[in-house]
Amino acid sequence: MSYGSFSNQVAIVTGAGQGIGFEIARQLAAGGASVVLNDIDPSRARQAADKINKEGTCYSMAGDAANTGFIRSMVDEAVNRFGKLTIAIANAGITLYGDFFNYKPESLNEVMRVNLHGSFFLTQMTALQMKKQDEGGSILLMSSVTGHQAHKDLAAYGMTKAALEMLAKTLVVELSPYNISINAIAPGATKTERTAEDTHYEKTWSRITPAGRPATVNDIANAALFMVSPASRHVTGQTLIIDGGWTSVSPPPG
Repeated sequence: MSYGSFSNQVAIVTGAGQGIGFEIARQLAAGGASVVLNDIDPSRARQAADKINKEGTCYSMAGDAANTGFIRSMVDEAVNRFGKLTIAIANAGITLYGDFFNYKPESLNEVMRVNLHGSFFLTQMTALQMKKQDEGGSILLMSSVTGHQAHKDLAAYGMTKAALEMLAKTLVVELSPYNISINAIAPGATKTERTAEDTHYEKTWSRITPAGRPATVNDIANAALFMVSPASRHVTGQTLIIDGGWTSVSPPPG
């Protein structure tokens, strides 16, 4: 789905070698945007960009999206290659399940590093570039329903996702004077390459989701495109939940 043309737009999408990030990048490119696609896996990043280049313009950059030096290189590459940067989507993140009573410091540090540190500094560096360009832009953070409802063994992950929503809300004050919007989306259960490894995933989440099924990557990408499109020009500091109604009832998957 296209919310207006993305022609003359330049986007960075992190963690986009597959799944939700890939579909967001694909739809942006199909809508006319020039996309810098990031994934930590070089082969996956390259293959994803090759697929997207059949529909639009995409350049792959493999690297750690939580590393500030690499984040700077992505911003510089977008500007040098395409002339500017107008959209940034901080999709990269990790999930490390673990019982709270036995959760390891190194696990917490890594979840915080990727989910918060990476998203914070991608936001900072892209906002600085957008401010310098003086034509505004859109930034989107990737939260989760676990930032709204408790989910067993995901205390650390859910904490980081709730923090990202507060980051979006807080930065309205800092970014609005420069015509930069910042929002978040919070996907619920979604069918991706990763969740497909669980043979019970779709059946389980279809049973406990009021809409009768988990989301597809297209469902999530549609919401993401809306949030970075001209159609949402007056929306900022908000979080849009895409979960088929799960957070209204919140039964655990069991």
